[in-house]
Amino acid sequence: MRVDAIKEFLERIPATLKEKRGIYSVEFTVAERGTFLSKKKLTYSARFRIDEDKKELRFTEMLKESGSGVSSGDSDLGPGFGFKKETYKTGTGPREGSIEEQSNLFGAHYSYTFDFSKVRAFLESETVKAGYAFKYQITSLGL
Repeated sequence: MRVDAIKEFLERIPATLKEKRGIYSVEFTVAERGTFLSKKKLTYSARFRIDEDKKELRFTEMLKESGSGVSSGDSDLGPGFGFKKETYKTGTGPREGSIEEQSNLFGAHYSYTFDFSKVRAFLESETVKAGYAFKYQITSLGL
């Protein structure tokens, strides 16, 4: 299977492709928004492993939002100002549509549009062209 074609496609997004112990990871920032002393970032990440023996590519993906900065109001430390950083993700299974539709799950408004199902579709297409099976996995455990 040609990983070079996948790498070329991802560079046009632009996304980073890393490999560690046979697991490839893709990550890129889809949208960012900031306010006074705080910042939120929406990131798409995908992982896949090519199993040469079984002639298959196992794939998983995730959309996550992370934020950091100064918050106001009540917190675990009491009322007032404080620093807060959190990361969370949504759902399982393939996601379709534009990033605006997905960002509604976070209750935030992002002005960027990116149809990240194109990443999955491209990987699936390249996998089938190479004569391999494409296996979507809900979780990355055991990839």
